[in-house]
Amino acid sequence: MNYNTGDIIKVTVTSIENYGIFVKVDERYNGLIHISEMSDSFVSNVRNFAFPGEDIYAKVMDIDNEKNQMKLSIKSIDYRLNPKKGRMLESPNGFSKLKESLPKWVDAKMQEIDKAE
Repeated sequence: MNYNTGDIIKVTVTSIENYGIFVKVDERYNGLIHISEMSDSFVSNVRNFAFPGEDIYAKVMDIDNEKNQMKLSIKSIDYRLNPKKGRMLESPNGFSKLKESLPKWVDAKMQEIDKAE
């Protein structure tokens, strides 16, 4: 496929680092959405913008045909294909910490309720 600077393309998030989001464009190209290309405001957490496996839209800023890489941006575009408000994302460790802590929280709350009665 032919890509041009300024095109809005569909990409799939492959991984997230503190400095940006890595995406797969197609079988030939990969891309990076650098933290500076996510928002005009301060970005405190890159992971608030996308999650691995998510399909999003991105704007082509630069293309390196020799390395098959693209510099992309999600600034000033509606990049989400299916925006979901309040979605809880699973951490790299899964929900195991929540599973471990939940019984302790329930016990603590039950003791608090027993004391109040």
